[in-house]
This record gives sequence, C-alpha cells and structure tokens, in this order.
Amino acid sequence: MMEMILFSGIPAAGKSRLFKERFVDTHLRINLDMLRTRHRESLLVNACLEAKQPFVVDNTNLTPEHRARYIAPARAARFRVVGYRFHIALAEAITRNAARTGRAMVPEHALRSALRQWQPPDWAEGFDALIEVWSEDDGFQLLEIDRAQ
Repeated sequence: MMEMILFSGIPAAGKSRLFKERFVDTHLRINLDMLRTRHRESLLVNACLEAKQPFVVDNTNLTPEHRARYIAPARAARFRVVGYRFHIALAEAITRNAARTGRAMVPEHALRSALRQWQPPDWAEGFDALIEVWSEDDGFQLLEIDRAQ
C-alpha cells in the first residue's frame, strides 16, 4: 500500500519507539536526526514517493506548516496520508529524556518550548486517517479518530 505515516509530538513522546515496534518491517523511516539536513530529507521523501515506497516521517512535526511539506507531495503522489498524534505529560517526557544519552538528550527548555508550539494534527490538513497515541510502560494505546469528532 502506498502510505505515508506522519508522526507529530514533542521529543521523548515515543515516536521512534512506535516506529520500531510497528513499522520497521513495512515502512522506510525518515528522520532529521539521522539525515541531518532538509535537503537529504527531501531527496529521500521524493525517492519514496517516486518508488511508491511506504514511509514514516519520524520528526516532531509540531505545526500544520511543518506537516504540510510532507502532506501535499504525498497526496499529489496518491499516497494514503495517516497522522499519529503523540500525547505525553511534560513530566513523563522530562523523565524519559533524562534517560537518554549523547545527542539524543534534548534540553529541558526545548521540551517545554515544543509542548507550547505543538498543534495536534487535524483533518483539515489533508489526512486520510488520524490516530491518537498514548505511550504506556508496556507499549502503546492507539485510538483511531472518527472524522466526525
């Protein structure tokens, strides 16, 4: 299936963990932490679209403007576009972040800033499906959002 999954949530919300648990065998992972530049990211997104390769955009994607750079080209390429909204309490994100090492650790002020900026994905952005995600100790709770909500 031609599908783009777009994760949205603050750092330490569980985005990469969900990718590893659910999509590692079926979708290519696109992540700025690994690719380092928007140019490299764009090359990989375009390659996925051209090759009809399912992929997951595993970035924070905090605002509609951030997400539009992926949604518009995916829709133009006739991909199914699925948004995942990652919910986490700030205290839990801070605790998880503290367990990270090296470059994976994000300054606490950046977590707080990300939470202030975050605008959860909405149907009006062009999604075919939206999923609410709550991280739990033993996995994730996922709930597909009804378009009428």
